[in-house]
Amino acid sequence: MENVSDVASDRSIVKENPTQKRIGLVKRLAFVSNQLKRLASVSRESEPLRTDQSKSTTGQALKGLKFISMADGGAGWTAVEKRFVKITSTSDGSLPRSKFGDCIGMNSKDFALELFDTLARRRNMTGDSIDKKQFKEFLGTNKRSKLRFKAYDVFRHFKGFLKCRMDKDANGRLTEDEVREIESLKSLPLQAETQSVVTNNEERKKLNDMLNEKLKPTRDPNILKRWYCGLRFFVLDSWQRIWVIALWLTVMAILFRHKYIQYKNREVYEVLGHCVCLAKGAAETLKLNMAVILLPVCRNTITWLRNKTKFGVVVPFDDNLNFHKVIAVGIAIGVGIHSLTHLACDFPRLIAASPEAYMPLGKFFGEEQPKRYLHFVKSTEGITGLVMCLLMVIAFTLATPWFRRGKLQKQLPVPLKKLASFNAFWYSHHLFVLVYIHLVIHGYNLYLSKKWYKKTTWMYLAVPVALYACERLIRAFRSNIWTVTVVKAVSYPGNVLTLHMSRPSNFEYESGQYMFIKCPAISQFEWHPFSITYIKSLGDWTTAIKEVFSEVCKASQAGDMLHGANNPE
Repeated sequence: MENVSDVASDRSIVKENPTQKRIGLVKRLAFVSNQLKRLASVSRESEPLRTDQSKSTTGQALKGLKFISMADGGAGWTAVEKRFVKITSTSDGSLPRSKFGDCIGMNSKDFALELFDTLARRRNMTGDSIDKKQFKEFLGTNKRSKLRFKAYDVFRHFKGFLKCRMDKDANGRLTEDEVREIESLKSLPLQAETQSVVTNNEERKKLNDMLNEKLKPTRDPNILKRWYCGLRFFVLDSWQRIWVIALWLTVMAILFRHKYIQYKNREVYEVLGHCVCLAKGAAETLKLNMAVILLPVCRNTITWLRNKTKFGVVVPFDDNLNFHKVIAVGIAIGVGIHSLTHLACDFPRLIAASPEAYMPLGKFFGEEQPKRYLHFVKSTEGITGLVMCLLMVIAFTLATPWFRRGKLQKQLPVPLKKLASFNAFWYSHHLFVLVYIHLVIHGYNLYLSKKWYKKTTWMYLAVPVALYACERLIRAFRSNIWTVTVVKAVSYPGNVLTLHMSRPSNFEYESGQYMFIKCPAISQFEWHPFSITYIKSLGDWTTAIKEVFSEVCKASQAGDMLHGANNPE
């Protein structure tokens, strides 16, 4: 059985205003360059490299223009003509403007309509429908020279579509898919040329160099203008992230300053000085960050806020994991300041203080002045603090890309190789359950705060911990309800696995969704996110699930397919 949980929408749209469009198009010329490089590297003797674009709006839209190339021997034109006959069978041989995209196989309706209008204006045609003769005039015959002309003809007018699309909603917004459709259209006129002219490595290299040179944007000689344009684009593209990070930093600064001033006015300042102020200021930011770091990993809450509320307009919910990492850096800095100032400054000063200076502090640290450093280390505060530091060091270290992505596996000795894996990261991150337990104990047994309402650690953590606990309960509940059966598995070359599962009841798939999958044959605890397409073997868990199903596939009669009767439980 496979358990499926937390189906969520992960769709994002790039929004640009008219003042951005020049900068945005220049930035995206790199995409065009890469597309042209792939086309230029194809020779007659080798089959072009292909990627599965059927899942993307861009791929589906551009697929409608692939018949312009002669790479398929004219089969694309034959398919278009068949669709024309089928669509016009109920309209007396007349193709409506609204069906033009369907006829050429383009799913992007807006682009297809603008393309229809552009070609109609070019040929001085009027009306909202065309017959077969006009349709052929639109798109030409299957002779290569004419096809090449038609493709360039379409490309020359793509700027008109861009301008129209920009002004259509009167809000200056252009989706990323539509921009990519426009840019990818540039490659179509070159397909026939690259397939017929490029025959050896030297010519391919020359064409690559020529294309790179032509696509290289002209740099403004004024350094200040270049810096201003770059900064302006960054702000326009990242303003959501900027204000969230700025708010977070502002709140941390306020908390730090508040605690710093508070302890500067207390009697302990006379003995401990700025050290205690720094330690307590850092501790206050730690309370906030240990609470906030749980929110970005509450996936169901984030999905609901993004899809059901208007907060998604101003809050970058799709950057939740990046924000999670930023907060982790803040926690590491706070732990460093808090622990070092206590261990290296506060405790030595207390031990070295004169009896007269220590006397006012007896109500906090005991009437008898500590004489040994071990007195503080073996206390409840000291033990819980050191345990938290140790667990955090382990979890943070194994969460770095070098360990999480297995980049250090080859460099580590055999007994430690398993530390450089996703499994090690995943299990070590659950050490934070112990960290939070010790944090509450540490925050309650304070030297300098004896009244319960001044021990605020639990106040910071109560709501986020409760929300996260509910999230985990919901996931467990869903995993029991949304248990599915693998009805077929296909193992492809290149470490790619396709799983065909029974669809859970009341589940409707939308573009951009992903799901979390657990395979009990590998682990009873691990959940891994995947888009609803294929599984690429990149880490230890994905490699393991590929091996599990590959073994069963080998035993099946088909050799590469697994059907429901042989599902690994």
